[in-house]
Amino acid sequence: MAISRTEAQQLLERLIFDDSNPADWVQDVWGLSPPLGESAAKLLQMFHTLLECCSEDELESLLQSIYQEQML
Repeated sequence: MAISRTEAQQLLERLIFDDSNPADWVQDVWGLSPPLGESAAKLLQMFHTLLECCSEDELESLLQSIYQEQML
């Protein structure tokens, strides 16, 4: 059973940002260092772009490989 794009996004956000809201994470980084904050904002934008470009099957495959690596 394939997972939805929304479910994949939520799982990836939890893996990357733990319990933080991604936008809040960018603001936190920006508060520490504006140049790094700009990079964090670009990274988050790219993350969302990749989510839009990948099919649900590709996202599911990515998540499966990530979780398999964590279990080793």
